[in-house]
Amino acid sequence: MGNASSIEPTKTVFLDIDGKKEKIMFSRHCGSRDIHDLIAHAAGVSRYAEISLRDSTGAFVSLNPTMPINTQSSPYKVTSKEPSPTTGDGEVFTQVLSQVASQFNKVFKVEEMKTDIATRLSALERKMELEGLKAVEIEKCKRDISDIKDQIWNAQKKFVDFNRLSDEAHPVSSLSDERKISLKRDVPSYPKYTLSQETIEYLKQPTFDIWHWEPNEMLSLLEHMFHELGLVAEFNINPITLKRFFLCVQENYRNNPFHNFRHCFCVTQMMYGMIHLCHLWEVMTREDLGILMTACVCHDLDHPGYNNTYQINARTELAIRYNDISPLENHHCAVAFKILSNPECNIFANVDKDTFKRIRAGITMLILATDMARHGEIMDNFKMKLEPEFDYKNKDSLDTLKMVLIKCCDISNEVRPMEVSEPWVDCLLEEYFNQSDREKMEGLPVAPFMDRDKVTKPTAQIGFIKFVLIPMFETVAKLFPVIDSTMVEPLRIARDRYEDMKEKNSMPPPPSQNNKKKTVTEK
Repeated sequence: MGNASSIEPTKTVFLDIDGKKEKIMFSRHCGSRDIHDLIAHAAGVSRYAEISLRDSTGAFVSLNPTMPINTQSSPYKVTSKEPSPTTGDGEVFTQVLSQVASQFNKVFKVEEMKTDIATRLSALERKMELEGLKAVEIEKCKRDISDIKDQIWNAQKKFVDFNRLSDEAHPVSSLSDERKISLKRDVPSYPKYTLSQETIEYLKQPTFDIWHWEPNEMLSLLEHMFHELGLVAEFNINPITLKRFFLCVQENYRNNPFHNFRHCFCVTQMMYGMIHLCHLWEVMTREDLGILMTACVCHDLDHPGYNNTYQINARTELAIRYNDISPLENHHCAVAFKILSNPECNIFANVDKDTFKRIRAGITMLILATDMARHGEIMDNFKMKLEPEFDYKNKDSLDTLKMVLIKCCDISNEVRPMEVSEPWVDCLLEEYFNQSDREKMEGLPVAPFMDRDKVTKPTAQIGFIKFVLIPMFETVAKLFPVIDSTMVEPLRIARDRYEDMKEKNSMPPPPSQNNKKKTVTEK
């Protein structure tokens, strides 16, 4: 949201540290590491300690600025663990050097590389002092460390010099497609989670709270969805390949405020919920369900955080490549199939050519349908197919239904409970404000709904809920009546809540006592 202080200046979170109640306050500008250090200070442990939070139900809570707020009566339980000294500084130093070599291959992620290397170098220096190396060895290691820093600086400088003109012309150009298939981690890189029956059932609900899950847990939940729907059996997917596919997808979502991997998980989980809620397996094939789920997983891959309007107005590389026609959505498709072109990640490697051709066409159609510029066209087409009766056996009708379903899931945050949906509004406004700030700086047109000087949280949501979300979900409810109570009604409640918020914000403040006295005197 850029500068969110006008909406939510600070957050207060209550903690339980070994039975002692503590309270921390932080700005939404803080990073996850800042919050970690703040909790470590409150707990009286070093900043290098491992910190984890659990809520009253025992669920892990993510350490990031968007963590759910709690109350003094339900503090988060803090668990900390100090790191143990490693044996063999020569081994540590060798590991650092090997990590530096791999970092040079990540030339497009210089900032992440700098942060990672700085952290590792700091850890090495600390470990050398702990182990009490001889003065000569320490000096030698420090000289080597200095050389490493110089090499990183020179590599960064050459990269910046080489790409400066391109960056000035296209500040949000995409990463090279060729790099998308490079999986940086291999399995097993995250533990296997055993899901309780309660979690399995909760995962099928539109009320599912996506903020309580760490990235590795989200990967496991995605795996469960594909297994439970029978997609692994349908496409004869190697379970290890499925893990690699999800890992590679996760690595190719950027750390944007809104369009990130958690948004990908959120959209996919809502589709999974709608499949169960509407019993879609009764009107669609398992191949159709696989296309829906995979399209949700891939629908915003490598999103740069700036929308199509910016891409076109700024004449970015993506806009030029795709001739101003849905540049982002076309790019998401290209990255998705670049990932699938890697045999290690190709979950459709075992289907025949005709099946893959249908899958590719279906996923492409659905991802391109998420371009909101096509909203009116798709909804008008869908309404026509509802009259006089929807024909599930007609391919064109079924394709239109699938396009509407992924659109519903893509913008479904307000269907969820307020404590789940409202942080997403903050994330979206942050991304909007980042874009409008850049547009002002570059002299490009600025959309009023993105301008931090004109938009508020209620004004951003009321019109969108009233004129886009409610009409769309009401139309889908004509086919699946259960949606009216489970999805349309929560949207009406959200609309009323934001209208009340807007009314309260527009009310003038009550006059102070001094103003009252002055008015009486003047009369």
